[in-house]
Amino acid sequence: MQLFSLLLFSLAFISCAHAQEKATTLKDNPFAIEDLGSGIYVHHGKHLDIDVGYQGDICNISFVVGRKGVAVIDTGGSLKVGNQLRDAIKKVTPLPILYVINTHVHPDHIFGNAAFKQDKPKFVGHAKLGDAMQLRQEAYDKLNIRYLGADAKGSEIVKPTIMVNEPIDLDLGDRALKVTPYPNAHTNTDITVIDSKTSTLFTGDLLFIERTPVIEGDIKGLIAAIEALKSYPVMQVVPGHGPVAQDWVGALNNEQRYLNAVLTDIRTSIKNGSDMGKAMDTAAAGEKDKWLLFDIANRRNVNTLYPALEWE
Repeated sequence: MQLFSLLLFSLAFISCAHAQEKATTLKDNPFAIEDLGSGIYVHHGKHLDIDVGYQGDICNISFVVGRKGVAVIDTGGSLKVGNQLRDAIKKVTPLPILYVINTHVHPDHIFGNAAFKQDKPKFVGHAKLGDAMQLRQEAYDKLNIRYLGADAKGSEIVKPTIMVNEPIDLDLGDRALKVTPYPNAHTNTDITVIDSKTSTLFTGDLLFIERTPVIEGDIKGLIAAIEALKSYPVMQVVPGHGPVAQDWVGALNNEQRYLNAVLTDIRTSIKNGSDMGKAMDTAAAGEKDKWLLFDIANRRNVNTLYPALEWE
């Protein structure tokens, strides 16, 4: 009876749309991989804030297996996580790792890159990613030591060797991956990936599901990027954080609603002469119960956005 209850508890975390699809979770390895079928695999990071329990494994990291080889999409926040991902790939296929794609510059997405250097893949990123990595290296190294401790060892910056400034296709044999760059949005280094075989869109952090969206770049650019994503002819979406979605337009609408609320409320605060501290307490308050980690993430967003919007 106890075992049966545990199984039911585990199944509750799998969406109805994927109830019949294979999910790979090794009991002796907490690094679980969700098999979406047709060569698409996703590891889901935990919804942890960087100031509370961050261990380098908070975002979605994925890989796509083609006839000729594998493409990795984001690698996690440390060499340790990157090695776990690489080990998981090797259990699925002996094919070579041809590409390692970073969807943007944030540390939880890039520091596993070093685990794949031995495979000699092509590292793929936005045209601005290499410079952004270089500019942030010292700050990110300090952050890794502070939050990861011993797990920070070996988590070096690995820059892209293919820098994307317009859409390109990457060949995996029986499938192409379309990589598309964006103007300043979540960051100034955002790209998305679409798998042609399954019509799966990997959004990076242009889309958050369940977890409060984060805005570092330009909120108006992010809202525009979301509007563009809604027009894409895809079947399912792997967000930067959160579960895989078939109702991906609904998920994008949810994020857009939050962003519009933040934007409207900050503009109103500025117009009324309210200071940023008050805006941090009140902006997008109606969204509070709709997102995880809302209090801390929303305050950070207001802190980022308020000074820029004062100069509109």
